[in-house]
Amino acid sequence: MDGVLIREEQLIPGADEFVRRLRELEIPFLILTNNSMYTPRDLAARLLQHGIEVDEKNLWTSALATARFVQSQRPGGSAFVLGEAGLITALHAAGYTMTDVEPDYVVLGETRSYSFERITQAVRLIENGARFVCSNPDATGPSARGSIPATGAVAALITKATGVKPYFVGKPNPLMMRTGLNAIDAHSESSTMVGDRMDIDVLSGLEAGLQTVLVLTGLNAAEDAESFPYRPSRVVSSIADLLPDLETVAPASGPALAQEAS
Repeated sequence: MDGVLIREEQLIPGADEFVRRLRELEIPFLILTNNSMYTPRDLAARLLQHGIEVDEKNLWTSALATARFVQSQRPGGSAFVLGEAGLITALHAAGYTMTDVEPDYVVLGETRSYSFERITQAVRLIENGARFVCSNPDATGPSARGSIPATGAVAALITKATGVKPYFVGKPNPLMMRTGLNAIDAHSESSTMVGDRMDIDVLSGLEAGLQTVLVLTGLNAAEDAESFPYRPSRVVSSIADLLPDLETVAPASGPALAQEAS
């Protein structure tokens, strides 16, 4: 949500109208987030506080994508989890058991309280054969006082200790995009990714075969886009600039717009 729909807990002007028109026109869409801490219910409630009404089914998190991935690889398996309710709930819903005894996976997600004791447990479990999966590669996350270490940074610590690199499920892995598109029965050829980060949102959309739109209400400025080897399909000031596009989309055949939420 940050950078596209809201910024620093303030609604980005026009974001509420954009989502409302998506719902009115029955255009399938997902709001994506690499943050695995929160459940879709939590995120829907946060959006509602800003006047944006969405169903839980419109939220697609790296926690949900991670749970779907491990379930597809080892159905009914087990995991040792470093993370919050969003990740644990998603894994439970996928039929997974949480354990610290010979788990199939060590699953690392976002948390505000990484425990050195549990990181040590994770290292030892990986050394003993557990497979290493991370919800997302983000090295830092935002806070009111500045950047804080995030999943990617903690993953680097565990990799340094074990020599084992994790599989990152979240953006920019196109796997998260494809599973999200499958969740709303949409196709990449008729879908658009809207995000505020070139290195995560635009890249993930590009690699999944979607049209991409960079909005300038978040991390990257217009000149930043020129420094990357790839380019977005469009650059707009904010998501409000896309409102006229919605009026040309037929409800029966319109594209799914995936809005980035960090």
